[in-house]
Amino acid sequence: MPLGSRELVQDMIISLQRLGVEVIAVDRYSNAPGHQVEHRSHVINMGDDAALEALIAQEKPDLIMPEIKAIAIETLVVLEAAGTVTMIPTACATQLTMNYEGIRRLAGATLELATLPYRFANNLAELKAACAEIGFPCVIKPVMSPSDKGQSKIDSADEVEATWTYSAADGRVDSGRIIVEGFIDFDDEITLMTVRALQPDGSITTDLYKPICHLQVQDDYVESWQPHPMHPDAPLKARDIAKKVTNNPDSLGLFGVRLFVKHDMARFFEVSPRPHDTGMVTIVIQQQSEFELHAKVILGLLVNVALRNPAASTVIYGQHDAKGMTFEGVTDAMHGPDIEIRLFGKPKSFARQRMGWHWPARMMSRPLARGRNRPQPRSNR
Repeated sequence: MPLGSRELVQDMIISLQRLGVEVIAVDRYSNAPGHQVEHRSHVINMGDDAALEALIAQEKPDLIMPEIKAIAIETLVVLEAAGTVTMIPTACATQLTMNYEGIRRLAGATLELATLPYRFANNLAELKAACAEIGFPCVIKPVMSPSDKGQSKIDSADEVEATWTYSAADGRVDSGRIIVEGFIDFDDEITLMTVRALQPDGSITTDLYKPICHLQVQDDYVESWQPHPMHPDAPLKARDIAKKVTNNPDSLGLFGVRLFVKHDMARFFEVSPRPHDTGMVTIVIQQQSEFELHAKVILGLLVNVALRNPAASTVIYGQHDAKGMTFEGVTDAMHGPDIEIRLFGKPKSFARQRMGWHWPARMMSRPLARGRNRPQPRSNR
């Protein structure tokens, strides 16, 4: 039972169904992409403890897979500890990775990995002090928020008070807790899809895709490609960071570890306990996509992270605030070899709503995208 049924879950459900698994898709609105392919579906507020616990009692799923941040994770932690539910990854690992504070402290303080400079604040006075210490420009956001809501980039102390109000209002929980992150100079932003899989002898191994490089515009992922030319030491250091971060929560699953790379150095940014947006490129590039890998990990099957061919993927945005979308130019978009397209069938469109994915023709490297991945001023998003 995936909690959240957006476009990533749609492919996840298909991969599970091909292996004979019954899937119950849950989301906050009806006709979500995952609802179009599931066996059964439910529409609830997944952040409501009572509603979520009641649904679990009703369906009694063998496995629960968290897909969004806006869920009552504390309830799942309690239910898992009582043996009522089983989660992939575990509820504790999910809680840790969904909380910016928890994962920053694990990576920076406990594991002593290179991270972005950060501070935390519980009130406006602490936020002003944290911003002054980090310096401007900086990024401010709640320690837990769905889809990075409540996030702001500010350039001066005059903007702090308004930012506090905005961030506190949009946090998922603990609305009074804010993280302040500093800007850093970087060459590339990459995702390492990290697979924690069970072996026949009962041991757990960690396998990784080759780095996926991606472009962010207006704090949103729009394009990714694989492979990507980097200093030969950078992928090795990035792999070491990804293994350390994901090995600490002793849990099975697929983790999307995001890092910033500057020459031969890598800095940890965040980790998602599920298939990642940037990993959509794996559908046309890997022997097994991120969705197939996650499905096989869930079922205890062997995985294969081998790269099949180079490629890239781009987001198709709605560009309009409307219901009942139609799409034009699909034939032109599909003209040429090795090109794929996916349309999610979402019931509503917004200007920045992801409505589909497009995979251009295969390519060995992407010098154009590499240049576009260097906006000015440099940002950590």
